[in-house]
Amino acid sequence: MSTPPSVAFLDRDGVINRKAPEGQYVRSWAEFEYLPGATEAVAALKRRGIAVVVVTNQRGVARGHMTRDDVEDIHRRMRADFERARAPLDAVFYCPHERGQCDCRKPGLGMFHAAQRALAGIDIRDAVMIGDSATDMQAAAALGVPGIFIAAAGKPAPDDVPIAYRAASLQDAVAWLLGGRWRA
Repeated sequence: MSTPPSVAFLDRDGVINRKAPEGQYVRSWAEFEYLPGATEAVAALKRRGIAVVVVTNQRGVARGHMTRDDVEDIHRRMRADFERARAPLDAVFYCPHERGQCDCRKPGLGMFHAAQRALAGIDIRDAVMIGDSATDMQAAAALGVPGIFIAAAGKPAPDDVPIAYRAASLQDAVAWLLGGRWRA
């Protein structure tokens, strides 16, 4: 059985919380709804000593649908909920930019490098990326780490990048990851 990674990077919308319909955004805490089992899945990672870092594209800021303060309020409340559940997030990073304006927007690696600078002891080469989009899987491939794709309602997995596992939910992804098959 292989050892788990030292860090799990998680996308937010569609992984931790319900994603807004295509072209819309989760703009406030009132619109934020956890997906079933998200807290328990993060707690399982934390019990195994795995750092959990959220990396999320939030271009709704660039498009004027919400402000940075709105996104930061969501993240503050989300972190407090995870803390109360004894599943503290190690960090949350977000990209507020439009496509092509920065290196932090996934599949760019800016948020991952920021996490490595901010969190002593994590090694992004010993990581896994759990996400629900092609850009999440492209970021995993660019980092050279396994990507676990969460398939929502029949959403097809991207076919242009390797995917280590296709999961039904964050709980399924974490069960597979902690089951030791991910490095096989």
